[in-house]
Amino acid sequence: MKNAETPVVKVVLYGAMASLGGALMAELLRRQHEVIAILDDLTALAPRPGLRTKTGDLFDAERVNQSVAGSSAVICLLDAPGLPFSSDHVERSVTLGPVEQVLAVDALVEGLQLASVPRLFLVGNFGVLDEPENDERLQRHAAEEILEAVQSSSLRWTLVNAPHGVAGLTIEHFSQVGGNLEPGLAEPLERLNRVAVGIADELRLNLHVGQHVNFVAASDS
Repeated sequence: MKNAETPVVKVVLYGAMASLGGALMAELLRRQHEVIAILDDLTALAPRPGLRTKTGDLFDAERVNQSVAGSSAVICLLDAPGLPFSSDHVERSVTLGPVEQVLAVDALVEGLQLASVPRLFLVGNFGVLDEPENDERLQRHAAEEILEAVQSSSLRWTLVNAPHGVAGLTIEHFSQVGGNLEPGLAEPLERLNRVAVGIADELRLNLHVGQHVNFVAASDS
């Protein structure tokens, strides 16, 4: 039961169909936040308390404005499958390439500023920013342009290194308490859940604003 004096935290999520998206929805709903998942297919997620779905276009600043208006924060998983867009100039693919990610962030930043939504979490391949010798030059250039875009904005932003996802993991897996897991799923579930908890904590405590973070696995030793 929610405390009547507790302000409602509304979080917009781009990338709900990724494994980390499932972990984030489960963790945010567990904290009694409202989650608005922006999807191409509104029937892709089963209804559950606190979860809403809306259509949108990640490459159109005005559509972003409409999708995020009234929310407390936005989380965008740049490497997620099924990100919503209908722009003719962007080739539809399973996941966005580096160039498309830059275009998406430009529209996202503009849309959030239009809607006066202050908080943005971008999850992507930002580890390349710390690896000058990395051969992924296009990805590093894209990450640098994304960093410049958020630094030039009025947003309170945090860049998060994307964890390795596992195809087929959904909110149902992360919502289970106990139960039997399929072989090999315990480790990725724990790892992705750790990142989701970390992002939710960052949102609540306003940690690492204007920074690039990586959620490192704790040592088992």
